[in-house]
Amino acid sequence: MSMEQENIAVGLDIGTTKIVAMIGKKNEYGKLEILGLGKAKSLGVKRGVVNNITQTIQSIQHAVADAEAESGYKIKNVVVGIAGQHIRSIQHSDYISRENPDEVIGDKDIEQLISQVQKLNMLPGEEIIHVLPQEFKIDGEPGIKEPIGMYGSRLEAAFHVVVGQAALIKNAGRCIKDAGLELSGITLEPLASAEAVLSQEEKEAGVALIDIGGGTTDLAIFKDGIIRHTAVVPFGGNVITEDIKEGCSIIERQAEILKVKFGSAWPGENKDNEIVSIPGLRGKEPKEISLKNLSKIIHARVEEIVQLVFSEIKSYGYENPQKKLIAGIVLTGGGSELKHIKQLVEYITGIDTRIGYPNEHLAGDSNPEISSPLFATAVGLVMESEKHRVKGAVSMKKIFHAVNEKTHYEEEIEKTHYSVSQSKIEREPVEDKEVEKYRKETSSTQPETSSKTSTTADRFESSFLGNFFRKIKEFIEKQE
Repeated sequence: MSMEQENIAVGLDIGTTKIVAMIGKKNEYGKLEILGLGKAKSLGVKRGVVNNITQTIQSIQHAVADAEAESGYKIKNVVVGIAGQHIRSIQHSDYISRENPDEVIGDKDIEQLISQVQKLNMLPGEEIIHVLPQEFKIDGEPGIKEPIGMYGSRLEAAFHVVVGQAALIKNAGRCIKDAGLELSGITLEPLASAEAVLSQEEKEAGVALIDIGGGTTDLAIFKDGIIRHTAVVPFGGNVITEDIKEGCSIIERQAEILKVKFGSAWPGENKDNEIVSIPGLRGKEPKEISLKNLSKIIHARVEEIVQLVFSEIKSYGYENPQKKLIAGIVLTGGGSELKHIKQLVEYITGIDTRIGYPNEHLAGDSNPEISSPLFATAVGLVMESEKHRVKGAVSMKKIFHAVNEKTHYEEEIEKTHYSVSQSKIEREPVEDKEVEKYRKETSSTQPETSSKTSTTADRFESSFLGNFFRKIKEFIEKQE
């Protein structure tokens, strides 16, 4: 397989606890093969939001370097996930009246509807991240999933609009650029996790995905194959560790080990005499901690997080027979590995629950570590990157071996170096040429049919994200 055809996808998960860079590509069976994984402790992120740019850049570079070393590829473009309590979602309906009802509805009409939604007035400083069509109505006829090719004079749609703070998103964009990478896509983290752990059947039947991360707990609800509700709760595994630290008067590292090794979300199972001994600091006496107390502390906090998420599931209206979550709840993220958390969620919500592993779309011989719920978001971001059809990485071998005959990639790399050293004016056309080159390449690597078969939903998303990136790029370039 020549390099031209190789579509290497890269996802970057900027989490509160860890930053993960993951490189993958699809194998001939359409499954995802993970070629490299790099992770670094995340120091500059709090509750899903970047609060220290310098530290975040260092962590990103560390994770990227590890992934590059393991895979033998040099990372160029990444798709990044965003979360944080600044994310909110709204339901919005809009319509257009068509001038010529004798023509069938086409892309043009849908784009017109999009640009209308784009003009929605948000709160100051907010930016639309995703606009996800729920369903369409044509001349008042409801329940239409794919309007293209139909006749009608009034086209109406209900949208799920995801909104976030522009400045916070730009901070993440800034970190990526300063770490020497290009941003090729932004995705809401719960949507990425859902890509990785849910099957199409579950999305059709009705399912709530709860991703319990270090700093946030994300929720995504699907029904009839469409995203219906998203929310980000600003609490995750870190607050549980914090509570253990305070409650047992021990240091954070010990609290984390206690939580992972001995912790349980269900306090009933520990006997009164079960005790774990922790070495004292600097020659102090070792500390004895009762596992029953440990579980009580964990239980109280997990219950609070689950109740907050459950109130979001209630506000979606899951009790309504049409909105029933037949496939129940799927838990993923590092927090889902806490002992007995599944039972607690079932007890609080009364809904069947399973733990979601991101192996739904992974190649069979993948490293077992990667199919841990801990990496659900990262796997989802690689899948998202695959969709963008931008080459996320260049093979190191190509760079080193073809010294004599300059490959197309080396020329590209030289050109980029050259353009950076040139003045601002000369830099623009080079970038445009790069974009043009990508366009040619990606269109040549894509099968002919793809343009015809891409759904309305895909088109909505890509046009929105396109505009969104343009804004971020302009902003970052202005800063320079």
